[in-house]
Amino acid sequence: MPQDDPETFNPLIRDGDLSMANDATNGAAQGAQASLTALVQYVKDFSFENPNAPRVFGQQQQSPQIQLQVNVGASQLSETDVESVLTLEGKAEIGTDTLFVFELSYAGVFRITGVPAEHMAAVVMIECPRLLFPFARQIVADAVRNGGFPPLYIDPVDFAALYQQRVAETQGAGAPAPLS
Repeated sequence: MPQDDPETFNPLIRDGDLSMANDATNGAAQGAQASLTALVQYVKDFSFENPNAPRVFGQQQQSPQIQLQVNVGASQLSETDVESVLTLEGKAEIGTDTLFVFELSYAGVFRITGVPAEHMAAVVMIECPRLLFPFARQIVADAVRNGGFPPLYIDPVDFAALYQQRVAETQGAGAPAPLS
């Protein structure tokens, strides 16, 4: 699928909404077309702990309680380039026994052009982590499986809702929505 064909690829199209894509296409004659390009993706930091092995591998009578926290941060690298960092932290416990703990910071550098300044934070905090998530999810699933447990497949994350929550929190504090 060619990324430079707006009919087949436009990361700003969500749920069949072509309004931004059409605006970008129609505005191409007047200015630059909106584009989002992943330049590189990488593990920034990763930790997996299996503190009670091998004792916890015995027959478990109940399902573990799994806690998961998702955070997104970003930093401007240049006029067009942004680093987006998706952090997934999790823990599985049965009673007082910890089965495993993980923390993953998975990042990407994205080149964003043709996006109006008022939409830039939303693109960085929603679209960039949405593109990173499947890769981060697979790293966690593989690490949990390699730790001796069934793979943990994290449910899809609604990054738009996380962004809206962050905006509401920062506006309540009287500050503009940050990139990080």
